[in-house]
Amino acid sequence: MGAGVMKVQADWLNNPSVQALFALLGDAGQQLHAVGGCVRNTLLGQPVADVDFACSARPEVVSALAKAAGYRVLPTGIEHGTVTVLIGDEGFEVTTWRKDVDTDGRRATVAYAETLREDALRRDFTINALYVSADGSLTDPVGGQHDIAAKRLRFIGNPDDRIAEDYLRILRFFRFYAWYCDPSDGPDPDALAAIAAGLDGLASLSAERVGAEMARLLAAPNPAPALGLMAQSGALGRVLPGADVIFVAPLVHVEGETKTPPRWQRRLAALGQGEDWAARLRLSRADAKALVNTALAAGTDSLAVAAYLYGEDAAVDATLITAASTNSLPKAGWRDEVLRGVKAEFSLRAADFPQLTGPALGMALKAAQARWLASDLRADRATLLGD
Repeated sequence: MGAGVMKVQADWLNNPSVQALFALLGDAGQQLHAVGGCVRNTLLGQPVADVDFACSARPEVVSALAKAAGYRVLPTGIEHGTVTVLIGDEGFEVTTWRKDVDTDGRRATVAYAETLREDALRRDFTINALYVSADGSLTDPVGGQHDIAAKRLRFIGNPDDRIAEDYLRILRFFRFYAWYCDPSDGPDPDALAAIAAGLDGLASLSAERVGAEMARLLAAPNPAPALGLMAQSGALGRVLPGADVIFVAPLVHVEGETKTPPRWQRRLAALGQGEDWAARLRLSRADAKALVNTALAAGTDSLAVAAYLYGEDAAVDATLITAASTNSLPKAGWRDEVLRGVKAEFSLRAADFPQLTGPALGMALKAAQARWLASDLRADRATLLGD
C-alpha cells in the first residue's frame, strides 16, 4: 500500500508537543513519522499510551536539533539509535531508521537504514509497521492496515527469520493475538509453524522479559484463546511447566458476570501454582506473595477469615477462581463477606491479660485469636476473655 492512502485522526496527533517535534525535524529536511503502537491502537480504536517516532536523521542530528531548540535529550537507547526528546514534561522516543544486520536471537546488531521501507521490514508484525506523518497521512509498507481491519496478526516477511532475530517475538505473538485479534478466524498457520520450530529459543530469554510479556498477555480482556494456542504450540509448557488453561475462560466469564476488573495475577493463579513460576517470571516479591496468598485463601473455609488473613485481592481472586473451577458463580453476599474480613480487627491486646507476661502472654493472645478466627470473626471481647 502506498503512502497517504488514508488520513489518521487522533488527539495525540494534534498535541502541540508532537507537532513541535514534527516541525523541528521537518524544517531541517528530515523525515519523521509516528510509528508502532500509537498508530496501531488509533486504527483499532484503543487507548494510546505513548507516541514513538521513526526518523531519517541519525541520533546525533536529532540531539543537536532538539538541544538547539531548547529541549532536553536523553540517550535512552543510543546503542539502538534511540534518543528521548523531552518537550515540557512529555518525552518522545525518536529512533533512526534501522535494519538488523546480525542477531543472536536476543539482541541484534543494527545498522542505519536509508529508507523507511527498510525500517519497516526489520519490525516484527505488519500491524506494528504503520507510519503517520505530521498531517496524518498513513504510510503502510507491508500491509498492516488490511491486517488491522481483519484483526489478523502476521509476521513481516518470513516468520522463521523474524523469530530467529528475537525469540521474544514468540511470546509477543500470543500477547498481540490476545489483545488485537479475532480468535474466531484462527491464527496465521505460518506463524504457528514458525513458533513451533523456534521453541528452543525461549530458553535464551531472560526471566524479566518473559515475565513482562506474560503479564501483558494475561491482562488482556480475554487471554483464554491466546493461552489455548500457546498451550497447543508447546510455548506455554516451556515458559510455565505444568500450566493448565482449562479454568481461564470460565474465570473471564465469572469476572464479567460479577463485574470484577481483571487482574493478570488472578489469571496467572488460575493457570496453576508451579513451584518455580515466580523465578521463571522474575515476579516481584509482592506478586509472588499474591500467588501464595491466593492459594492459601482458596484453602480457607471462611471467606471473611481469608480476607482478614491474606488480604482483599487474595480473597476475591480465590473466590472467582473457585467459582470458575466449578462452572458456577460465587454465592450471594460474597463481596460483603470479603469486606467484613477486610474491616475486621482483633480487639484484644496485651493489656487485656494483665496477669500474664512473656511467653505466657503471647500464648494467651494467640489462643484468643485462634478462637476469634474459629468464630468466623464474630466473637466479641467479652466472649473471648470469658473462655
